Amino acid sequence: MCGIVGYVGKRQCAPLILGALKRLEYRGYDSAGIAVLDRGEFRVVRAKGKIRNLEQALVSANVEGSVGIGHTRWATHGRPSEENAHPHQSGAVVLVHNGIIENYVDLKRELVAKGRRFLSETDTEVLCHLIDEAYQKTKDPVEATREALSKVHGSYAIAVLFKDLEGTMVVARYQSPLIVGLGDGENVVASDIPAILDFTQDIVALDDLEMALVSHDALKVYDIASGAEKQKKAIKVNLSPAMAEKGGFKHFMLKEIFEQPRAVIDSLRGRVVLDSDVVVLGEEAPRKDLLANTRKVHIIACGTSWHAGLVGRYLIASIAKTPAEVHLAGEFDPRIALLSKDDFVVAISQSGETLDTLRSCREAKGTGVKSLAITNTVASSIARECDYVFYTHAGPEISVASTKAFTTQIVALYLFAIALGMAKRTLGQDEARRLAQSLFRLPGLLEETLKLSEHIRQIARRFIKVEHMLYLGRGILHPVALEGALKMKEIAYIHAEGYSAGEMKHGPIALIDENFPAVILAPFGAWYKKTMGNLEEVKARNGRVIGVGVGGDNAFLSKCDAFIPVPDCPEELAPVVTTIPLQLFAYHMADLRGTDVDQPRNLAKSVTVE
Repeated sequence: MCGIVGYVGKRQCAPLILGALKRLEYRGYDSAGIAVLDRGEFRVVRAKGKIRNLEQALVSANVEGSVGIGHTRWATHGRPSEENAHPHQSGAVVLVHNGIIENYVDLKRELVAKGRRFLSETDTEVLCHLIDEAYQKTKDPVEATREALSKVHGSYAIAVLFKDLEGTMVVARYQSPLIVGLGDGENVVASDIPAILDFTQDIVALDDLEMALVSHDALKVYDIASGAEKQKKAIKVNLSPAMAEKGGFKHFMLKEIFEQPRAVIDSLRGRVVLDSDVVVLGEEAPRKDLLANTRKVHIIACGTSWHAGLVGRYLIASIAKTPAEVHLAGEFDPRIALLSKDDFVVAISQSGETLDTLRSCREAKGTGVKSLAITNTVASSIARECDYVFYTHAGPEISVASTKAFTTQIVALYLFAIALGMAKRTLGQDEARRLAQSLFRLPGLLEETLKLSEHIRQIARRFIKVEHMLYLGRGILHPVALEGALKMKEIAYIHAEGYSAGEMKHGPIALIDENFPAVILAPFGAWYKKTMGNLEEVKARNGRVIGVGVGGDNAFLSKCDAFIPVPDCPEELAPVVTTIPLQLFAYHMADLRGTDVDQPRNLAKSVTVE
């Protein structure tokens, strides 16, 4: 949610900032704005709605200057409006802010008593006044920002310009992501990597309670608490601007669905060595002796990543013969989880910035357990917070609805389960080799499944007017039913419920009729016969069935109103193979219904508030 861009260089920055903001649209927003410092004066342009509205406003504004900041806002305090859009200004200061200032009401009351006048409903404007107040005394941008931040409680990533400091920007972060891209005679600040790819691949990722003084040719990083200067190493990210473009697809979501075979290959690359250890998780992975002593695995995640974690629980239990528990990050409590020193925590987040997951990692770390991050984002907060990291290498995921991140997270958990089982000697090398070899089949299975896209679109046409759906799966496919229902809710705005098929008779069956279709997942496997029994229960109540099963399964096909034939595969790969049709079904339903597929209402890509 919310996007920050800042530029310090020699070029006219307004069009550059606008282009970078467009690369952050996927994060979700309701307004946007730009501020440029031009010969000691701020030029601020803001607009409610899409970035195109800001772009139109800039045409007549004639904004010039080589130092500026931009923002896409997702409303927390104050309704979506031009007045509440960022940047905000007070006196000699203009800034943009991601996060929440929890004590802003008290601070605002104090500032109003001093004669300060507020022009918005936001918590952010408090920061503007605090920094301006401090700057009037110190005339030191770093010290003024430090003093202001010492008074606030909450989360923040900020970029600040000062009226009389033409070539300088101050940035700071706490519990909201912020990076600095190091260019040639120019430096760029952003809340996510896609925004800086047109400028550089060299980044410095700020940690919590760090701030920086940024100019066109220098970067100085400071500890916010002490003011001491710190040394930071730059990291190179191997991504290109083209990887964030649609590539001829109508929507980013469809492009990312079709990228999944390649994403799986990249997740596997260099991690499977069939003639020795079988699975090599990487240099930043946990040691074998640590895994060997693991008593229990605790998986922490939110949303789609939580669904991947539920699949991971099955994989870890069945492959590594190790108990695993999956925690919703927003509900995680170490006292209830009963962590022990021999437990191991796995935190899953596509962005690596999900605040609930980050908080849970810190609380778990406080108990002394070791942790592994599974994330798609290099140098993200969760990657740095955890002891070890597994990068999925899925590439930029721009659409708010997660697709390739989900499937590569499952691949990561599959590999982790093999490595854990081998370290604990609960999995023999021959079986480990068989499991690893089956992963090499997965990209081909996904390619075959993607050929069903037009067939699925025709099914979507038949169900376009439904407003309620039930998704049913058993065992390792229960999480897939949850994920399929979530996708339908997220982008098609259809009320969809995911259930274990066996739980249907304990309540949801009351909803079944001809207007409440059921998507039933039943490829061959341990739960096939029982799921067929649940299908009969739906049909007996005049329910329509959309089946996802193995091609050639005529017994299943004959009982369905619509059927999606997926290739046969080992049961442990079925969650990934059966996910693809559900992603396509949700996509085509949304596209046919005319919703905003890539930026669905009320949602943000990276949830960095609790």
